[in-house]
Amino acid sequence: MTTRELITIGVDVGTSTVKVAVVRTDEREGSDLHVNVLALRADRIRRRVLRGVIDEGYAAALEEAGVVADDVAYVASTGEGELVEFRRGHFYGMTTHARGATFLVPQATAVLDVGGLHARAMRVDPKSRVLGYRMTSQCASGSGQFLENVARYLGVALEEVGPMSLQSTKPEMVSSICAVLAETDVINMVSRGIATADILKGIHLSMAGRYLKLLRAIKAGTDVVITGGLAGDEGLVAAMREKADNEKLGMRIHTHASSIHAGALGAALWGAHRHRVLLRREARVS
Repeated sequence: MTTRELITIGVDVGTSTVKVAVVRTDEREGSDLHVNVLALRADRIRRRVLRGVIDEGYAAALEEAGVVADDVAYVASTGEGELVEFRRGHFYGMTTHARGATFLVPQATAVLDVGGLHARAMRVDPKSRVLGYRMTSQCASGSGQFLENVARYLGVALEEVGPMSLQSTKPEMVSSICAVLAETDVINMVSRGIATADILKGIHLSMAGRYLKLLRAIKAGTDVVITGGLAGDEGLVAAMREKADNEKLGMRIHTHASSIHAGALGAALWGAHRHRVLLRREARVS
């Protein structure tokens, strides 16, 4: 493989899931960077040893991509990446999600990363630079962990939350921004006989309102890409679009089949860029 063509890997260690992306980039003079995604993995941590999940996910991604470790020019971590002992470099999560989001949706003007413990909105430029950001507080009822706790209480599998929310005909809104009090709201709703679909849609609308407030604060522009663990929740995406339309914000809310991997993809792409910079620097010195 020539130095123009590199295989790099991004490992995004989140609070509940380890994501791995294997990419091949081809840099040709006078043309755009060509990117070929060779493998994507997302492995739930659950109660397993985190370092073991990382190592197993990395090995499985190599096998899926049809490459061996010696073929890899650069491994970059993001998120809680200190346990990725084989990494060559580390990138901050906002940086990698911005790069991954603009790779998936090139017209993106902002990114909403919804993770297990918080959500963050980032305004970005076409070069994936973060121009401004806002985050929810860790105690807010707008995180993946909050939604997972509610789903567990309602007896709904996490993958069923989105489709069930879409069935709602009379959503019941959650009143509190505090996760603990919001969960109390849910318990009261159940005792009042509110349908599960209406509870979930109400929660999605409440979360959407909080996220749109962040996006307005950063002047998000027209094209917002949702990344992170909740990017695949179709009920949340629908609620975001509904609220944005009702409030006449002029925002297009995007998601992508690979949105959950945006951080890992961004890490792999920034890793390729850093490796090429180092190669050029070494060439000048020699």
